[in-house]
Amino acid sequence: MDSLKIICPNGHLGFAPLKPASFHIGVDAGPDYIAADSGSDDIGPTPLGNDTSCSPRDWQEHDLEVMLLASRKLGVPMIIGSAGDTGTNSRVDLFVGMIRAIAARHRLGPFRLGWFYSELDREVVRAKIRGGSPILGLDGRPELTEAQLDGTARIVAMAGVHPFRRLLEQGCDVIIGGRSSDSAIFAAAALHHGFPEAQAYYLGKVLECASFCAEPYGGKETVMGEITATHVDVTAMHPGQRCTVASVAGHAMYERSSPFSEYVLGGMLDMTNCHYSQLTERTARITGMRFEPARQLRVKLEGAGKVGERFVGIAGIRDPYTIANIDRVIEWAREQTRERFGPDGWSLHYSVYGRNGVMGDLDPMRHRPGHELCVVVQGIAPTREMAEEVAMTGTRQMFYARLPDVKGTAGGAAFPLDEVLPASPAFRWTLNHTMAVDDPMELFPVHTDRVG
Repeated sequence: MDSLKIICPNGHLGFAPLKPASFHIGVDAGPDYIAADSGSDDIGPTPLGNDTSCSPRDWQEHDLEVMLLASRKLGVPMIIGSAGDTGTNSRVDLFVGMIRAIAARHRLGPFRLGWFYSELDREVVRAKIRGGSPILGLDGRPELTEAQLDGTARIVAMAGVHPFRRLLEQGCDVIIGGRSSDSAIFAAAALHHGFPEAQAYYLGKVLECASFCAEPYGGKETVMGEITATHVDVTAMHPGQRCTVASVAGHAMYERSSPFSEYVLGGMLDMTNCHYSQLTERTARITGMRFEPARQLRVKLEGAGKVGERFVGIAGIRDPYTIANIDRVIEWAREQTRERFGPDGWSLHYSVYGRNGVMGDLDPMRHRPGHELCVVVQGIAPTREMAEEVAMTGTRQMFYARLPDVKGTAGGAAFPLDEVLPASPAFRWTLNHTMAVDDPMELFPVHTDRVG
């Protein structure tokens, strides 16, 4: 092939539904593949630790249905990575089940469905540690210890291009991937057809956020990338959007290679010498990308561990003196909670909104003082009952804060809700590390089946 075209309709499938109008314009352009990423660690550790999705099932199924029907109509492969927001085994199974149900509902002709898993047993990681292969931290984290591993509820490994390519080699028409590098989803298709690594991985980098590389800003719109042996072209499908030198280069700067790219991609994509040119009004061309193979194959691991049960309270504050002393108010509430529960075994987290005022109506660069604060209080404890009381104490005691220079009552300076609200359990990231592997496929078992 001299060139290969891929359309991407959504930078995070299911997070908000894709926009069908620009998608069908992309379909009419005759792509060779339809692909999308469906996950991110931007959503925080809770969905991974709790093994849930942060997106409604209906939104996820909507996007899968629109893409599958177009894929089967055109007879081109469809690829999804990081199924269900986190790429855990249950999320892969969820998406595989949706594909089967959509195919049955629309009586789609036979096609080959492939999928792979990314979830990792803790004992596999423990064996690496005990065998003298350190689990190296990213973003300043130290090496992983067994104690940190013991506090981890669930781990996923981040796949590169390898399981996607294996399933394409096995003739799969639809691929559902576990946790994956965003760009690998697209690069795998290009590499499968023999295009160079540098162009393939750049194609993935520019497509994985969909219309975020276009201007003016508009989320969930379709873009198309076309790869050749020397360059990548990217085109906005929405009639009101354009992929320009500024928008695409700006996106590349935002998505520039990070330290773990070497480990999840099998090498490092270098975009520092890329050249951007305006090919047409809505298409930008990129050349000059480079790729350096890794000296050692390392796979990124993401892990989450439970902190405790969680409740949330909300308080509004309008009294100017209380606003000026909000830190003292919060410390008073913390002290009352310590008196009730002791110094350990619980936590309170306060988020204060409006502290820095609001922007002026006429001059967006000028701020005027805010007249009201909203304080969101999170109470975390081992049990739901205790978490509820911690959140309630930490919220209501703001109403009773004893401030200096206040004679009598402050007149209801803080107005808490009458109740605190149940929330999902609180989790924290326990793994943001890399692990050495001998075989890039050893953590990602693949499966295939005939549908229809």
